[in-house]
Amino acid sequence: MKILRQPTPVTIKIDQKQLENVKCFKYLGSLLIDDGRCISEIKSWIATAKAAFSKKKNLLRSKLDLNLRKKLVNCYIWSIALYGAETWTLRAVDQKHLESFEMWCRRRVEKISWTYYVGNEEVLFRVSEERNILHEIRKRKANWIGQILRGNCLLKEVIEGKIEGRREVTRRRERRRKKMLDDLGDRRGYCHLTEKALDRIKWRNCFGRDCGPVVLTDY
Repeated sequence: MKILRQPTPVTIKIDQKQLENVKCFKYLGSLLIDDGRCISEIKSWIATAKAAFSKKKNLLRSKLDLNLRKKLVNCYIWSIALYGAETWTLRAVDQKHLESFEMWCRRRVEKISWTYYVGNEEVLFRVSEERNILHEIRKRKANWIGQILRGNCLLKEVIEGKIEGRREVTRRRERRRKKMLDDLGDRRGYCHLTEKALDRIKWRNCFGRDCGPVVLTDY
C-alpha cells in the first residue's frame, strides 16, 4: 500500500514474486486506507458499536438507574466505537459522524424516537449530559501522544515527520493536510508541545474538561 492523496501502484518483488497492491487492509483491528483518512474506520467501528448496542438493548433501555445505564454504555458501547481513536486525525465530517453516534446512543437509552421531534439539547438535558465523545477522543490522544513525546522511539520520529525523501511536486496548489498533533490545538508549535509533555501533571491539566471543545476544521 502507498498512502498518498492520489495513490499510485508500487512495484515490489520478493523472490521474483510481485507483491499485491491493496487499497485497504485491517491491521490489529484498525482499517488502513490508501488515502490516509480515517472515515472508513470510524464508520466501521460505529456500525460495530451499534450492533453491540442492539444485542444489549433490553439491558441498556431497562428500568435500571440512568447513571448505571450511562456507565454501561460508556464501558460496553463506547469502548468499541473508540477503538484506536488515539491515532485518528479527525476532519469536520468525521467529528459530525461521531457526534451523531453519541446522540444516537443518548436517544436510545431514553427511548426517544426521532418521530418525537425532540431536539439534541433537550435529549442531553434529560440524560444530564454534555456532548462528550470528542473530548474523550482528545483526552485519549493526549495521554498516548504524551507518552510518546516523553520517550525516544520510532513512533516519535514518525510523528515528527523525520523521513528521508522529498515531497512530490504537483501542478495544482493543495491545502495542507491536517496532522495528528493538530487535534491537540497548541498553536505555539511542536517544540512547546514536547516541552509541556515532560511535565506529566501539567500535561494532564491541559486537556481537562474545561480546556474547551475540539474545533471543527476540515482539510
